[in-house]
Amino acid sequence: MFKSMQISASGMTVQRLRMDVIAQNVANMNTTRTADGGPYRRRLVNVQEDTNSNVPFSQYLDRSRNAFSGKGVKATAIVEDPTPFKRIHDPGHPDADEDGYVLMPNVDSLKEMVDMISATRSYEANVTAFNAAKSMAIKGLEIGRR
Repeated sequence: MFKSMQISASGMTVQRLRMDVIAQNVANMNTTRTADGGPYRRRLVNVQEDTNSNVPFSQYLDRSRNAFSGKGVKATAIVEDPTPFKRIHDPGHPDADEDGYVLMPNVDSLKEMVDMISATRSYEANVTAFNAAKSMAIKGLEIGRR
């Protein structure tokens, strides 16, 4: 029973990290000069199942008869999006090249909003699953009192 709560908690933690990274992307969508010298590069969170071994699917089926074997998810890395930068013509910009073009970050507000909605809904789904497990635990304790 507590494993289901731990799995939901791991999902909420990862989705919170995703929302933080998305917020950072949106905040820097017009940053043309970073400490590295170039425009800001969009960041993404890599997520994978939290497992310690590579178990074949058939063994998961065998294990599921005896006990639940899931461990949740974890963020493995925050990586930079390799998508090319946008070039806009703005000769008056301080970071414009000799032809008047400025390299802008590869952050697309529409993609970020879609990702934010996805992360928010995933977070909410994990909260719902966590609350359902908590409610079942409380009902189980109430049965023991009677």
